Amino acid sequence: MPPLTALSLRDTPRHQGMRRQLIEELKSKGIADPAVLQAMLEVPRHFFLDHALSEMAYQDKAMPIGEGQTISQPYTVAFQSSLLEVAPHLKVLEIGTGSGYQAAVLDRMGARVYSIETIKPLHQPAQSLLKHLNCRAKLFVGDGSLGLPSFAPFDRILVTAASPSVPSALQNQLKVGGHLVIPVGTLEEQTMLKITRHSEGEFSTQSYPGFRFVPLTGAEGWPG
Repeated sequence: MPPLTALSLRDTPRHQGMRRQLIEELKSKGIADPAVLQAMLEVPRHFFLDHALSEMAYQDKAMPIGEGQTISQPYTVAFQSSLLEVAPHLKVLEIGTGSGYQAAVLDRMGARVYSIETIKPLHQPAQSLLKHLNCRAKLFVGDGSLGLPSFAPFDRILVTAASPSVPSALQNQLKVGGHLVIPVGTLEEQTMLKITRHSEGEFSTQSYPGFRFVPLTGAEGWPG
């Protein structure tokens, strides 16, 4: 993650124009949730990247953020956020803070965001940037595959890393009526799952194939 500088935190008319173009591109690819599109229009994605990449920040591509991690492709952020069905004041757990961009989008949508990151060098820069942006997300360091049991249950849980299976800890921390969105599969390709909890022991699942994320490590993820 880049250090915060006056240069890296300038949101110029050019950046705003590129952001509007990106939103139109996302619409053309089927993203229709107005709250998602508005939040992504308002959150400057280039703030979350190295300044050298600012001209590429609004391409629909994943970008490196250091430590072998990436900021997700904008379409993926929009798709996951849409599946989550976020509404103001819902309590949302994000697994994999990364750069903090997804947390900022969820916060802008009015959610009460809790986000956990396993890689300590990513945590502090993300926390500093989100604080600068007046984002209310609460950030933690720990094993994301185990969630945040002391703050559970959650209305929504979003996983931004690939898991070999659905962690039971995350299912257990989901409220009845809530949604868990998680990419599950091999390290090469995953299927996005939207899991809805209907009762204490009853869940239903919708599947959307064709995604690729960095691995979720931890006790219920891939070995670190």
